[in-house]
Amino acid sequence: MGAISRISDSEWKVMEVIWKSSPSKSQEVIQALEAQEGWKPQTIKTLLARLVKKEALTYTVEGKCYLYSPAISREDAVASETKSFIGRIRLGSLAPILSHLIESKDSLKPEEIEALRNLLQKEGGDE
Repeated sequence: MGAISRISDSEWKVMEVIWKSSPSKSQEVIQALEAQEGWKPQTIKTLLARLVKKEALTYTVEGKCYLYSPAISREDAVASETKSFIGRIRLGSLAPILSHLIESKDSLKPEEIEALRNLLQKEGGDE
């Protein structure tokens, strides 16, 4: 698989619906997002088409129904978004980002800080 195109916030919401239940009929996606976001069906259809064009979704046609499936895993999308985000904001070091996350009391729960500490120790070889 090649590079993943950046997924907008609205497209991410569509992907979440499809990651939860795949394959998903277009009507199921429309109903979920109408209720959740208050979006119009045409908006949702446009987002589905964009995601197909970006190769984040695939579809099959069964009769009059379009069935959408993710072409990328949620984990791959998260990894790509994280890499893109870090690339946009970092100034040569990840330390300021990690420092901000740890110092922001609302950002991380104690168990998340502990998991991060364990990961850093493991990666640093200080087990």
